[in-house]
Amino acid sequence: MTLAELALTVAMLGGLGLVASRLGLSAIPAYLLGGLLLGPNAPRQLSLIQPSEVTDFVADIGVVFLLFFLGLEFSLARLVRSGRHLGLGGAVDLAVNGLIGLVIGVAAFGIDFGALILAAAIYVSSSAIAVKGLTDFRRLADEEVDLILAILLFEDLAMALVLGLAGGGGGELETTLALVFRALLFVTAGLAASRWLPRVLDVALQRMPREFFLLFTFAFLIGSAALADVLGLSEAIGALVAGIVLAETSLREEIEERFFSFRDLFAALFFFVFGLSIDVSALREVGWLVAVAAAATVAGKLAGGYVAGVVGGFAPRQRLNAGAALVAHGEFTIILAQVAAGNPQISRAVAADLTAFAGLYVLVTATIGVVLMKESKRLGRALFPAPRLTPEEA
Repeated sequence: MTLAELALTVAMLGGLGLVASRLGLSAIPAYLLGGLLLGPNAPRQLSLIQPSEVTDFVADIGVVFLLFFLGLEFSLARLVRSGRHLGLGGAVDLAVNGLIGLVIGVAAFGIDFGALILAAAIYVSSSAIAVKGLTDFRRLADEEVDLILAILLFEDLAMALVLGLAGGGGGELETTLALVFRALLFVTAGLAASRWLPRVLDVALQRMPREFFLLFTFAFLIGSAALADVLGLSEAIGALVAGIVLAETSLREEIEERFFSFRDLFAALFFFVFGLSIDVSALREVGWLVAVAAAATVAGKLAGGYVAGVVGGFAPRQRLNAGAALVAHGEFTIILAQVAAGNPQISRAVAADLTAFAGLYVLVTATIGVVLMKESKRLGRALFPAPRLTPEEA
């Protein structure tokens, strides 16, 4: 990728993101569409960008920043505040949508490790799209938001383990179990470190000039990602743990403010680079899978959110709002497909199908999910009308 191509790419992503925003949609499908259009696959007339070591590096940085910011939103205090919604709501969501994903995965790939990755990709919602939708549609004060955030937090914790498995699992059982154990140990160590390390970091960071504060924070982030890589885990887990540790410092808000632009830029480039790998011609092979998975996702997330709302004691309209907020899929689905594509235990054919599926599936579910979030209150009033008073009650 040359400087001219980079300038063209960033300008185009800005334009596509602006159009998506004006339409009230997530920018993620727009970025994927940009990569699809300018990538080496059809349409050939627009093929301006070729995947290379540079684009791969940019994508890696994008993943690191996405997971880092996810970790910054996570804390033990938030885990405690989630209370029973985390355990009960998260368990209901996992039981319903995890099972749906597994059934579809086995139908697509048989008893294969790729089926497990596909199941996870279908199970996990997009935290980024859900939170942005709640903000844009002014839902943050709604009572059911606690349930939505608790379920998303449960999914994030589950994905921290699955990401470790996606990069190197699928071989011998002992090797796979050892990988899961390392991932669990790494995340647990990060949670433990978030109790005592922030005090040391607070003292060090507060004494630093702002220039060196930024450099140190970036070094801490990249170092954590590199450590995870050395341990045979995904760099994404390392970035997540770095965010979890820094989330407990008094400088969390300043870190978010100073690195927010980096996250937006590199996340946009990450989704664009992933879009480069999407081959529209693969729609013939995975089109049925995308259609079935999208329909099952809408039904499963609405049902799972509704049942979780029943367990949590919410009203019918609130249960519908909760389910609608979980339909959109995005960053984790794409990251899982990208990480799994580099796993030598997954065949090239399955990896190619996972990549094509993830891109097209996110395009569909992110769009449907945002529309459902926007219209869920109107749907709730239509499906669950307020009871009318009888003449005697009046």
